[in-house]
Amino acid sequence: MSNPIEAVTGTGAPHWSLKYELVVGLEVHAQLITNSKAYSGDPNAYGDHPNTNVSVVTLGHPGTLPVVNKKVVEHAIRLGLATNCTIAPWMHYARKNYFYPDLPKGYQITQDHTPICTNGWIEIPETRSGDDAERDPIATLGMTRIGITRIHMEEDAGKSIHDVDPFNTLVDLNRAGVPLVEIVSEPDIRSGQEAYDYLTEVRRLVRYLDICDGNMEEGSLRCDANISLRPKGQQEFGTRCEVKNMNSFRNVVRAIEYEAQRQSEILDAGGVIHMETRTFDATKGSTLGMRSKELAHDYRYFPEPDLQPLSVSDATKEAIRKAMPPLPRELRAKYTNELGLSDYDAGILTDDKATALYYEGVIQHTANHKAAANWVMGAVRSWVNERGLTMSEFPISAERLAGLVALIDAGTVSHTLATQKLFPLMLAEGHASAEELARTHDLVQDTREDLIESLMRDVMARYPDKVEAYRQGNKGLLGLFMGEVMKGTKGKADPKRANEVVRRMLS
Repeated sequence: MSNPIEAVTGTGAPHWSLKYELVVGLEVHAQLITNSKAYSGDPNAYGDHPNTNVSVVTLGHPGTLPVVNKKVVEHAIRLGLATNCTIAPWMHYARKNYFYPDLPKGYQITQDHTPICTNGWIEIPETRSGDDAERDPIATLGMTRIGITRIHMEEDAGKSIHDVDPFNTLVDLNRAGVPLVEIVSEPDIRSGQEAYDYLTEVRRLVRYLDICDGNMEEGSLRCDANISLRPKGQQEFGTRCEVKNMNSFRNVVRAIEYEAQRQSEILDAGGVIHMETRTFDATKGSTLGMRSKELAHDYRYFPEPDLQPLSVSDATKEAIRKAMPPLPRELRAKYTNELGLSDYDAGILTDDKATALYYEGVIQHTANHKAAANWVMGAVRSWVNERGLTMSEFPISAERLAGLVALIDAGTVSHTLATQKLFPLMLAEGHASAEELARTHDLVQDTREDLIESLMRDVMARYPDKVEAYRQGNKGLLGLFMGEVMKGTKGKADPKRANEVVRRMLS
């Protein structure tokens, strides 16, 4: 089996892509943020001591009955609205029956024939390919729509632990009953990069909606991939393999690339792809067979007898819609169409909810949207990232940062002094405004032309040969004179006005 990373053509495309088309559908489980579990009052908390967040309901004791957590239903509807789904007006719960040590009831409460959300879509960037992608990896041609088949609610199983006791498998049931939504995509994904972008957008959405923290490493976002190849031009799908146990977006991409190469080699050799479930070995970067689909469980779904069918009214949907925050795609459209920002700027500003909300706060107090974006994307994010913090922990309020932008726009403080001195002072000195700090620390620009002229005469007297060289055509010396003048004013001269005076006196 060759390495799929090495199996590329001169344009960066894998060899198999010249003959086959990759077809991928993703199943994403998102663990919901709620105080209690899906059908019991047990705490929904990550990282607690094993088997402490359990009760007779979680343990499936005889005679216990589940109760629907309304927050789970609201979260599912929020996600359905955000992904352009149709929300079912009526649905019922189902039992998914199978035996495993970490499933104490012997079944999961889920949804089968009547999922709460259907027929939606998510848009991802349509990235350039080949040499264009190598030159500009963030350039986009437009948007690609990935269909959402369904989103349904279910509960999680417990966790089997195989690496603590050398002789026994341990079981932690804290996770049993934790609420999930499963997001099932259409087989619309055609590359590992598209899978990565799709997962990124799903994670961004659940974080914007405050329904899931999106931490794949902690298991709160989990992904299975259904992967197949078909000859180019063929409409019928090839035989798919499902790959599980991928704990990062990058590993999803690696698994897809490996599977595409593995399947292409089998097909090229005249072999047949068998439908099966495979696992991904992150250390080796390869997939391994687990079981054939022919041997997969018959889950014997049937309607959950202990929970009544659920109805969702139009009034309920509208109330949830009105309470939703602005979504990334809405903000990107606003920033590009209304504020005149570039696609790149809009993408950076909406990358996470905290950054977008902070920027929204800044532009409430300034009309210089581009300058505000530059500060948020530059100095603000750099300070936050260098310290491993989040935007919500940034100490300068949005209104104070807008005040800094206003000072620069008014010519009260130069951009250089604002960056090098005033911004650090705002970080260090609490709640004082930018203007107060600028005046207290003598950072206000000096706009007096007579001072600039006086300093320039001294500079010309010290460098007569440079003056002559400038007048003979060496315009690169302008920087020398500007530097001396700015040094003489300790950086407080208005650079634009100083430049005009220096040029006039040298002419």
